[in-house]
Amino acid sequence: MSNLALTIEKELSAAAEKDELDLPTLPEVALKIRETAGDRGVSVQRLAKVIVADPALSAQLIRIANSPMFHAVRPIEDLTTAISRMGVVFAANVTTGLAMKHMFQATSDVIDRKMRAIWIHATDVAAVAGVLASSFTELAADQATLGGLTHSIGALPILSWAEEHEELFPDESTLDRVIASAQGSIGKMILIRWNFPPELACIPTQMRNYDREIADIDFVDVTQISELQVIIGTDHPLNTLDWSEISGFARMDLDPDAARETLDSFRDAFQMARELYR
Repeated sequence: MSNLALTIEKELSAAAEKDELDLPTLPEVALKIRETAGDRGVSVQRLAKVIVADPALSAQLIRIANSPMFHAVRPIEDLTTAISRMGVVFAANVTTGLAMKHMFQATSDVIDRKMRAIWIHATDVAAVAGVLASSFTELAADQATLGGLTHSIGALPILSWAEEHEELFPDESTLDRVIASAQGSIGKMILIRWNFPPELACIPTQMRNYDREIADIDFVDVTQISELQVIIGTDHPLNTLDWSEISGFARMDLDPDAARETLDSFRDAFQMARELYR
């Protein structure tokens, strides 16, 4: 990393430690949804009363419940039935993701373009993660999806800070290096503040740790492998990785040499899941 990028990263870290970095917060309706869904034995009707306060979220949830993903035989027109079809936890996690979409916007053209690109990448990773979790693991698919959506959330405050300190970023490559280096620790800080469970909050800091030695597959593994699937055929620097050296494939019981072909057979399922947040 260049000296300038290192200097900027130190300034960002200092601002975060002093609580001077503007960390994103979940919209109030998303917080209420997660709090309500977290109550043991919460009813579908009670969750619906919270979600219905946001008509846009309600409409999107009904749209998703009617998507091919849920093999709908008859169209659903009301929110309560939509939540019943999805399940309370799945509906809560999906609405959290939908609420996040509006965070990835900025006034500067350069920053706005980067935020939108990060969101699109996150939704792609989330789509693959949900399918992989349900197809190859016993992990909750909706949690895996949420992990994919938030794995790069740490880039948001960095980009917001960059928008206010344009003079420190002579080119986009400097900004990219700072994001790559600093987003993990900042992302974990954000997810802890959002009261995400530890198994999801650790994803931002562990995303680039490909030789972890753990006993059982976890959401980090699923997110890592999902991202590798998403970037196939692009010029992303991670495409140079040797998949045989990535420990998560063994825990997912996937042969690294055959993984590309195996995962390609799920292409239609990946595309269907992508439509959730588009």
